[in-house]
Parts: sequence; C-alpha cells; structure tokens
Amino acid sequence: MARVLLVCLLLWLPSALHAQGRELPDFTDLAEKQGPTVVNISTTQSRERRASPQIPNLEEDDPLYDFFRRFVPRPPGPGGQGPREYESRSLGSGFIITADGYVLTNAHVVDAADEITVSLTDKREFKARVIGADKRTDLALIKIDATGLPAVRMGDPNRLKVGEWVVAIGSPFGFASTVTAGIVSAKGRSLPQENFVPFIQTDVAINPGNSGGPLFNMRGEVVGINSQIYSRTGGFMGLSFAIPIDVAMEVQGQLRQYGRVSRGRIGVVIQEVSKELAESFGLQKPSGALVNAVEKGGPAERAGVEAGDIITKFDGKPVSSSNELPRIVGSTKPGSKASVEVWRKGATREITVTVGELPEDRVASRSERRGKPPEVAANRLGFVVVDLTAEQKRDLKTANGVMVEEVRNNRRADVRAGDVITAVTSRGQTTEVRSIDQFNKLLAQLDSGTTLTLHVRRGESNLFVTVKGEVAPG
Repeated sequence: MARVLLVCLLLWLPSALHAQGRELPDFTDLAEKQGPTVVNISTTQSRERRASPQIPNLEEDDPLYDFFRRFVPRPPGPGGQGPREYESRSLGSGFIITADGYVLTNAHVVDAADEITVSLTDKREFKARVIGADKRTDLALIKIDATGLPAVRMGDPNRLKVGEWVVAIGSPFGFASTVTAGIVSAKGRSLPQENFVPFIQTDVAINPGNSGGPLFNMRGEVVGINSQIYSRTGGFMGLSFAIPIDVAMEVQGQLRQYGRVSRGRIGVVIQEVSKELAESFGLQKPSGALVNAVEKGGPAERAGVEAGDIITKFDGKPVSSSNELPRIVGSTKPGSKASVEVWRKGATREITVTVGELPEDRVASRSERRGKPPEVAANRLGFVVVDLTAEQKRDLKTANGVMVEEVRNNRRADVRAGDVITAVTSRGQTTEVRSIDQFNKLLAQLDSGTTLTLHVRRGESNLFVTVKGEVAPG
C-alpha cells in the first residue's frame, strides 16, 4: 500500500508544481543564444625554473635505481642543467562586450601574461592585448582585432533578488562552454581585502577556469563577472562570488579611456559601528563608519573631520556600514567637493571635503611575481617605459619623453634599454611624449598593424625608429 501511495505521489508532484508555476527553469535557450558571447582565454608567461631534483649515482642493480629513473626526470641540457626559464600556461574565461572585440575578464587571468589568446566558440583564435587592468576590483579589459562579434546584453544587478536563478558559462579546468546554474545566495557581500566590490554571492558551481566569465540572469542578461570562490580544498564548495556588472562597466569605461582607474580618497581609518558603540555615542541604531584615525594633512583633516566622528552620509549617499564608505568615496571623482555628514558629540554636523586621489595599485608585473623590485608593466608595443626624473630631463636637455627600461615583447624593433622616446609620428601627425600615461593612451588609440615612427634619443644622437606590423600584447 505504501509503495502505491509513493508512486501516486511521484506522478502527482510534477503536475502540482506545474500548476503552481514552480517547475524547474529551462536553460537551453539561454545557453544556445548567449554561449557564443563567452570566450576562452589562455595565457603564457615565462617563469623561473626551480632547481630540479637530481638523480643520484646508483648502480643499476640498486632497488632505488628504477624508481629514480622512472619518476625523477633528468633535467635537459649539458650536465643536466635545465633552462633558467620555462613557459607557464593558464586558462580563464571572458565575454565580449562590443562587436569590435572588447572583452571583459578578471585581472588575475591576464596578470603578467606575455601572450594572451582568445578562443571563440566557432574555433577562431585571436591574439589579445591588454587595454587596462584594475587590481582593486580584479577586472581587466582586453581587445582582439575582429568585427561582427556577438556581444552580451547588460542587466541590472540592483534588480536581482536573493533566491533568483542565475547561470554561469565559462571554461572550468579548460572545458570550454560549460554551463552551470544556481541561485543568488546574497547581495552586497564584503570580502576581506576587497573594499571596492559589493559581491553577488551565488551557489553556482564555479571552478578554476571560470574566472572572468559572465553570470547571467534568466533573461540572458549579464549581471556579474564570476571572480572568486570560498573553498578549503581549492574546489567548489557552494560559495561563489561575482562582481556586479555595473561596477565592472564603470571600471572598463575608465580603462578604455585612460588605461587606469581613478578613485577618490579622504584619508581616514574607519571601523564598524557595533551595537555597544552606537549606544555609547548616542546613536539610535548601529550604522555609519566610525573614524578612529585621520591622516595628517589629508583631505579629511583639512576639512575638519576628527577621530571619533561617525560618518553617516557621504556626498548625499547614506553609509549603512563601514564597508560601504570606501566604495562610495572611491567612486567620487578626485578633486571634487563632497558633503560629509558626521555624528559628533550627540549631534549631526555637515562638513565639505575636497576629495583626493587614491594611488594606483597596479597588477603585479612579472618581476614582482618573482620577488624582484617593482617594475612598470610592458605597454602595447612590448616596451617597459618609465617617466624621466627632473635630473634626467636636465642632463638630457629635454622637457619631454619616457625612458625605455626593457624591451620585452618586441625584439624586431630597433629600440634598446636606455633609449628615450620623445615623440611618435603616425599618419603624418607627430605627438610629443610627455608621460607614461599619455604615451600608453596614445598607443591604445591606434589600430593594430599601424606603422609608427618613434623619435628616439640615444646618448648624444637623435634617430627615428619605425615599428611595423602587429603590436605586441601588453
């Protein structure tokens, strides 16, 4: 009898769920239409080879001889000395945001890459260059030379609801076009050391290789970029975090225009307002950001902000918790004036502060990853350049220019370390080079394959160097 009841229940349940409008969603149409907008990203980079274990001198009849012969490879080269560097490969995901080849991904996917390859679902492959990367939000904008590409549609992450179905498409472990689904678990999550992103938490299966791929809502709109997982094993454990797409699009807009992201700062150290702190300060509820230190000479001190103030509003936006303040201040244009509402000694006060600029936090370069002193990342031509110091300008008797520190990805060009690039001529127009930012912005505006003439100062000589053909990835 019990078995008959169970069979009847199983037969009745699907129709009951359908009648109540609760049948499981169908992801087939979304996967078919949006799959071509997702790309596989592979990178290569040179790494230092660590010392390899050596095979000891053993007789062939020694019991350990066969073990070492089979499982400890002998380093190649004369005397068993291996090369100092080897090529490392990594995989990630991304998605096309414009038909002419702009692709969004995570900064850590392309970090310190010497070569970036973007693979489409139709098996076409393109070399990509980095337009810009922002370490603080872990976002990067890259470009491939193609037209007529399928681009994603942007959604509004503010309309997402906890419990709503979402879908990820990416390349976990290199398995391209993998579709996984789940629900929104929470919104506005703050993670340690991540002050500028209100993460979307989901239970969508995300694994290594999914990084940089899109998170879709059921309307086929991108609402986030899959960025991190919480795991004690390195594999998926049901906690995934995505960067909201509105945050990503704001960042990519600055990367496309300037090659970097400009953020505001006011120079305060803050902490969360607990229930006990709120009571002691006379606040009705625990909210805002408690200032426990003010940077000497910083924007906040000059405006009159004091330690012990509780910032409750910034630029008209309410500060519900301390982790919201860095995001709000960071999105404020440096140099602009903003009103700061503070709770001080049982009363509300309004202060006007001139917002400063947060120093740029670059993506780690290849030398930094090896523990060497920091270096400037290679530009689009494959050159590592640095701004001239006042002393160098005086010695060279020049007011403009950038110095080439290293030629990394463009061995064909007759440019050497120590050269000073003072101007660039392209299509009959000559532009003086004044700084790294201005030089890289100029290069970013040029089409791939453009012939450039660099005005170079080498020692006491001035010469012109022509750079032809494809530009190197950044």
